[in-house]
Amino acid sequence: MHVRGFLASLSKCPLLVSLRILLLVHAGSPVHSQGDSQSDNKVMDNITVREGETVFLRCEQGDVVTHTAWLNRSSILYAGEDKWSVDPRVSLVTLNQEEFTIKIENVDMTDEGQYVCAVQTSSRPRTTSVHVLVQVPPKIINFSRDIVVNEGSNVTLVCQASGKPEPSISWKFISNSGDLASDDELLEISSISRQRAGVYECTAVNEIDTDVQTVDITVNYAPSVSEGRDAGVTLGQRGVLECEADAVPEADFEWYKDNRRIFNGFDDMEIVSTGSLSKLTFYNVSDGDYGNYTCVAINKLGSSNTSFLMYGEYVCIKIILLFVF
Repeated sequence: MHVRGFLASLSKCPLLVSLRILLLVHAGSPVHSQGDSQSDNKVMDNITVREGETVFLRCEQGDVVTHTAWLNRSSILYAGEDKWSVDPRVSLVTLNQEEFTIKIENVDMTDEGQYVCAVQTSSRPRTTSVHVLVQVPPKIINFSRDIVVNEGSNVTLVCQASGKPEPSISWKFISNSGDLASDDELLEISSISRQRAGVYECTAVNEIDTDVQTVDITVNYAPSVSEGRDAGVTLGQRGVLECEADAVPEADFEWYKDNRRIFNGFDDMEIVSTGSLSKLTFYNVSDGDYGNYTCVAINKLGSSNTSFLMYGEYVCIKIILLFVF
């Protein structure tokens, strides 16, 4: 009887169908077994496929085959030409006297496991089993975001990845000559310094592919002001005092003469601060401008200052007297 006719005749008797399948594939039968007087069981080599690819499951038939089916975890995928699986990725490729082949497209981890081709011959049942292994490229699924911390804080970065085979994790500090930082999911930095601020790279690798993510650490610290350079300026000329501060976040600047704060436009002076540099400019130096100045750099973590002396420079004029006798 043809397979389709066989199944049609049993469609009104589900219990009979189940019993028939149990005759083809005995639940709990050993995977690695030799043929016996009742049935022949064959184990094929594992099939390894990458996630997203298509796997083909092929089973040899024979002239005396009366019924045949592909099963996965006791669920029938195909019984002859009739599709029992509701998964649209599963389809029939070939069914003839030589082979019975189905395929599963866009494979994922749920497709991993044992598949059995059950064949009923005129004499006895025969099974062929194969184990499908699904490989998955690494994907970083839990990763630390960019963070801002104060100098001296303890920092822990997290990088966790999925994949099969299980990916290996490594951390690298790429802002400083690519120093290798860690070969673990957790990167711990104790009492972080400003020199450890920058970009850190996590790499997840298995034999399939690589996934990479980066995180930026910003380290805040109080200002540190460079030593002030005194300036000698001639009366009536233009003079400039420069103050430079290293700080994160960037510092705000204040200028003082003696204990009096200087503001823009005060006594023909101008203050211009850009980034880490502040300039105090005198456009027409007078006697009253000479003296001591203080630059103060301030951010939320503290302050620092330096002092300057602006003094007068005088032009010496040589007078040559010519005496004519």
